[in-house]
Amino acid sequence: MLTIRFIYSSWVLLDRGYRVTILSKAWVSDQDRLTSQIAGALWEFPPAVCGQHTDKISLAHSKKWCMTAYHIWDGIASIPSLSIESGVRMMPSDFFFFDNIEKDPQQHSKMAEIMASGVRGFYRGADIIDDRGIDPSYGAEDAYELMAPVIDTDKAMQWLTQLVEKKGANLVTETIETDLVEIEDSLRARYGADVIVNCAGLQSYTLAGDDTVYPIRGGLIRVINDGQDFPKVNAALTITADAAHSSNEIVFLVPRNDNILLIGGITEPHNWDLDLTLDSPIIRRMRERCENFLPGLKNARLDPDYPLAQGLRPFRGKNVRVERELRRTGSKIVHSYGHGGAGWSLSFGCAQDVLTLVEETLAGIPARPMGDRVSGRGKPDIVASL
Repeated sequence: MLTIRFIYSSWVLLDRGYRVTILSKAWVSDQDRLTSQIAGALWEFPPAVCGQHTDKISLAHSKKWCMTAYHIWDGIASIPSLSIESGVRMMPSDFFFFDNIEKDPQQHSKMAEIMASGVRGFYRGADIIDDRGIDPSYGAEDAYELMAPVIDTDKAMQWLTQLVEKKGANLVTETIETDLVEIEDSLRARYGADVIVNCAGLQSYTLAGDDTVYPIRGGLIRVINDGQDFPKVNAALTITADAAHSSNEIVFLVPRNDNILLIGGITEPHNWDLDLTLDSPIIRRMRERCENFLPGLKNARLDPDYPLAQGLRPFRGKNVRVERELRRTGSKIVHSYGHGGAGWSLSFGCAQDVLTLVEETLAGIPARPMGDRVSGRGKPDIVASL
């Protein structure tokens, strides 16, 4: 099995007994961080904070995928030693709204789905606004809370990489700059692979020949969250894109670990440049917006080692694609990309479907479009062995 960079798919394939080689042009690092390390990594029920779901089929799949991931992250966090090692915790996650939720049919329906989904600790009440110290003048009128996985991505990516290595994955540093369909046979022969799994994010523009792939630039300010300069934030506090009046009103405050709070967020579609600074107008507006929402943040100290994180969320025209290659009859390529800002939320759910598609490929079952595979939501039918 040859996978291109996606750790979760490798984990699931390894646990099923497959031999796995992972190709990547870069690996987890404290200097040149991967997109997965930069991500906010707050688990969310779709659509997520930065929104962008335009396809009903993709959204239906994402709801199933996110719950698979939820139960696995929850299981990891429930083991104290593993929670510390992996950087995965379950924390209160609060969502705020500018009006009564019942007045917005879309939000009301989403809340009902969340309540029925199997998440833990759901509570709905405007008292959350006062309890969290939100400035009344900001305009929040309603809120609900649930327990959600919150992930320290630097620690988690180190842990995941080491884990798949221990399970037997072979890690190879390589950059591929050609459509996989054109080199499928030679690539499989070179690595002795039966199937290729493409999880290359934005590089799928080239590797999957998908010209609908595009970035949405994001940025996060990192501040010290030790309780000295403002009351320690012990919950994720958000106003999502689908709840805000515009994408310029997104609020994303998430504890990264015991000492760092992330302040965000922004969404800039089709912007490929990673040239943001703390003085960039969009970053200054983002910080001011969050300080108006939670006034104590005006006293926050920046993380001296890493004050600003920025990265490119990998989106595509019809959202997430977990699908076999359809351009070439008999192809043994499986795709999993376009996760946008929800990679950690959809992680193990997409990996489960990748496993299914790999086994269909090996069994000689004809490929079918993603829209033919919508299924119900539920707990995962895999066991991830640690």
